[in-house]
Amino acid sequence: MKDIKDYQNKNVLVLGLGKSGFNAAKLLRKLQANVTVNDKQVPTDPSQVNELVAAGIKVVTGSHPLDLLDDCDLMVKNPGIPYENPLVKEAVAREISVITEPELAFEVSDAPMIGVTGTNGKTTTTTLISLMLEKSTTYDKVYSAGNIGTSVSMVAQQACANDVIVTELSSFQLNGITDFHPHIAVLTNIYEAHTDFHGTHEKYVQAKLNITKNQTPDDYFIVNWDNAEARKASLVSKATIIPFSPANSTQEGSYLRDGQLYYQNEKIMAADEIKIPGEHNVENALAAIAVAKLLGQTTEHITEVLKTFSGVKHRTQYLKTFKNRTFYNDSKATNLEATKKALEGFEKPVVLLAGGLDRGLSFQPLLTALKKHVHALVVFGETASQIADIGKKAGIENIQFSQDAATAVPQAFELSKPGDVILLSPACASWDQWPTFEIRGDKYIEAVEKLIKQTEE
Repeated sequence: MKDIKDYQNKNVLVLGLGKSGFNAAKLLRKLQANVTVNDKQVPTDPSQVNELVAAGIKVVTGSHPLDLLDDCDLMVKNPGIPYENPLVKEAVAREISVITEPELAFEVSDAPMIGVTGTNGKTTTTTLISLMLEKSTTYDKVYSAGNIGTSVSMVAQQACANDVIVTELSSFQLNGITDFHPHIAVLTNIYEAHTDFHGTHEKYVQAKLNITKNQTPDDYFIVNWDNAEARKASLVSKATIIPFSPANSTQEGSYLRDGQLYYQNEKIMAADEIKIPGEHNVENALAAIAVAKLLGQTTEHITEVLKTFSGVKHRTQYLKTFKNRTFYNDSKATNLEATKKALEGFEKPVVLLAGGLDRGLSFQPLLTALKKHVHALVVFGETASQIADIGKKAGIENIQFSQDAATAVPQAFELSKPGDVILLSPACASWDQWPTFEIRGDKYIEAVEKLIKQTEE
């Protein structure tokens, strides 16, 4: 970790006592800042608060008092807290700088960072890159951090100059970027998402593009060339563009041609040898291949990873096969495009479990995929009626309503036939019923295990 003096004796307010806020506060204290942590909720488990207080950090919970901004030099905001939050709005009005945790981590990290963003595929791509670089002679150790679940500010304190941090970055995190400068940045795709947070699609896109705003011609920006919006957005970058193309629309980077994965005319492997199913995972593989090849990784190790990697939890995750039905957990599919891609990855008939937070979007884009792949549908949450309606338009006759993703499992099993895929791919955020998509997915997994146990008994 760099021994920087920028935060010494500065008054820093950390807004949000989550994983990122907790680790950011500890890092700031190590940098000799005067730190206050504020969270609107009173935590049920006081252990984190006690640890922060013991480190000399002030903790205020239960409200957002505006006087916390008096004499404040900097705010480090939890990425999920909107800029409409009264404390954030007041900080901006007082011209107090507001950043997010990745910016802080970048400032102290000795290790270079690879940044990965996009609407869909971030976690899988980040994981594939990390696995492909593990046997690299370029780096001593490879870390995965950021939106993938590990606090990047914690990892930045551990990583050395000969290591690398592969950092998954959400649009929420990128909104707080000022100096963050990855040598390699990846944009997997851009689709309609998170307009409830950003206000407009244009602001969402701009947040995504913050990943490349500090790059120079000596850096690399890896972009999905078949995603029209990502390709258009890449024009603002000063970095060297390396495209990846599942449709073989360019051969300058990585691409798919005649069922084979290539990198600049070098054949890597057959696409159908990738262990995780779906065209979207071909995209993720091509993005990861481009990074690995730029950093000198061997084709042998790249193919080994792609042939053996079985997927990330909650991302088209294979669970079990029971009575010739195959269960998959795709709880991370929090938007229409993710569910569409998941459905297109299966050749067998699908019983789909879907629904969740209503963001006011039309489900019309799912129509074709529902027609082609789904023969039964179980819906839940705020969007249950809308998804049921589009299911009827798709000609699906077996549609049932359920309370949530867990109660939908036995209903889906009853609707299924031998050879079917039973897939949770909600097409919506979880926040109407569950705090996170991970909890929703865990409840689904528990329900699948319970169903199997009860059926066997």
